[in-house]
Amino acid sequence: MSLRMSITKSTGNYSDNIRRLREALDKADAVVVGAGAGLSASAGLAYSGDRFRRYFSDFEKKYGFHDMYSGAFCRYDTLEEHWAYWSRFITVNRYMDAPKPVYQQVFELVREKDYFIITTNVDHCFQKAGVNKKRLFYTQGDYGLFQCSGPCCQETFDNESIIWQMMEQQKDMRIPSELLPVCPHCGRPMTMNLRSDDKFVEDGGWHRAAERYENFLRTRGQQRILFLELGVGYNTPVIIKYPFWRMTAQNKAAAYACINYGEAVCPKEIERQAICIDGDIGNVLVDMGKL
Repeated sequence: MSLRMSITKSTGNYSDNIRRLREALDKADAVVVGAGAGLSASAGLAYSGDRFRRYFSDFEKKYGFHDMYSGAFCRYDTLEEHWAYWSRFITVNRYMDAPKPVYQQVFELVREKDYFIITTNVDHCFQKAGVNKKRLFYTQGDYGLFQCSGPCCQETFDNESIIWQMMEQQKDMRIPSELLPVCPHCGRPMTMNLRSDDKFVEDGGWHRAAERYENFLRTRGQQRILFLELGVGYNTPVIIKYPFWRMTAQNKAAAYACINYGEAVCPKEIERQAICIDGDIGNVLVDMGKL
C-alpha cells in the first residue's frame, strides 16, 4: 500500500460515528491502540500556557522561551541549570499525575478486550492508569529513564530517586554539583532515554516490548481487529499511523478509527473501514461511555 495516497477528512455525523466506533469495539476480536501526543494533550499535559508558567517562569524570564518543549532544547549556562530544568520537567510530566483521567478512560475502554498498546508518548501515563506493561510498547523512550550520553552500553537507569533529590535541593535554578548524573560504567554525563538521534538506547526491556507487539500482530492474522488511533500526528507517522493504514487495507475484516482534534483523516483506500472523529479524545470517550 503506497504512502502516496489520497487522504479524506472526517466525514459523517458525530453521533453516528460514536455509535459506529462503539459497535466496532464491541465486535472486535482484538484491539490495537496507537497513542500520540494528542492523547496526553487531552489529559491536560499542556507544555505551554498557565501550566508552563506555574513551574518555569524563572527559566522563561532568563532564557526567553515560552513553552516546555522549547526549554528542552535550550543551551543552559551550566549543567547544574540544565538538570534543574529537566528535573522539574520530568517531575511534572512523568511523576505527577495528569490533570484529567483520559488514560484511565482509554484503559477502561479496552481492558476486557484482547488488546495491545503502542505509543510514542514518553510520560508513562498508560502504566500509571493500570495497563499491563506486557501489553504496552513505548517506542520513543521514557522520561523516567536515564542512559549514558556516549552511550557506552545498551542499558537504561531509573531516575526517580535522583530526580526527587534534584527537585528538593535545587536553588536559584541550579542543582548541587554533586547531584549531576553520570554513567556508573564510564563516568560520562547521563542524558535522557528519549529518541532524538542515533544514540538512543534500546535496552532489553525495549526489545522485549517490540517483540511482544510484533507477536501480537502476527498471531491475530485476519481477525476482526480494531486499530484505534488516538492523537497521532505527523511527526513520526511511520510508527503508528502509516502501519495502521497499511494493516487495515490488508485485512478486510479490520476497522480503523482515528480520534484527533483537527487531524482526523484516513486514506480513501480504507474509507469504508474507517471511522474518523474530529474532536477532543476525552470528550469522545465520555460520549462513548454513555452508549
